[in-house]
Amino acid sequence: MLAVFEKTVANSPEALQSPHSSESAFALKDGSLATHFASVNPNSVTLNFGSSGFVAYSLDNHDPRVPRLFAVVDDIFCLFQGHIENLPFLKQQYGLNKITNEAIIVIEAYRTLRDRGPYPVDKVVRDFHGKFAFILFDSVKKTVFAAADADGSVPFFWGTDAEGHLVLSDNTEMVKKGCAKSYGPFPKGCFFTSSGGLRSFEHPKNELKPVPRVDSSGDVCGATFKVDAETKREGTKMPRVDSSQNWAGHI
Repeated sequence: MLAVFEKTVANSPEALQSPHSSESAFALKDGSLATHFASVNPNSVTLNFGSSGFVAYSLDNHDPRVPRLFAVVDDIFCLFQGHIENLPFLKQQYGLNKITNEAIIVIEAYRTLRDRGPYPVDKVVRDFHGKFAFILFDSVKKTVFAAADADGSVPFFWGTDAEGHLVLSDNTEMVKKGCAKSYGPFPKGCFFTSSGGLRSFEHPKNELKPVPRVDSSGDVCGATFKVDAETKREGTKMPRVDSSQNWAGHI
């Protein structure tokens, strides 16, 4: 799976940007990364969101232990890889039918956060028990929501291209092509939202600090993010969508 979002839709952390700007790549410009994805995944599907970016996926060549799913509900698109162990419980909790899969559960959880809060975002993600990584895009609200499980069970990477666009993928080579050295593993036990940025759902009261990554050539290559045990942050509750506050500032 692959997703690229324009920087005004999803502003990637500055720490992901490598100082080796001469080696920067482009993920949205000329559609080159989308074309490359299609060339190496002949049966893939690409969904173009105009200036906001695109998502692409293929159901071929994936690990059956962490299956890849795609769903769309009311202009909300979700790419999901892995499985949720407590799916029956979540179906009941969100009032969904028996044929509901993990991607639809994520969409429903997002809609609950967006429309029916306030709920702690970290608790909603923490309720997903299993091995997973997902990318969600609300094409109406222009909102991105992505997360990886607490053990980092599913390969998941992110980076920023030369123009500051966010790139997310389960394929490290795809992220390298779009971001050159400005990339890193998506932090396990964390979620990212357009307005809230990167947060830990395992340790929601703590800030995350970037730790520079160094490649085999000795060059700084993006960053990893670790929980800062000494720095606390504000809560992650989200006000209702019809309240006087703007819910988008929380997700």
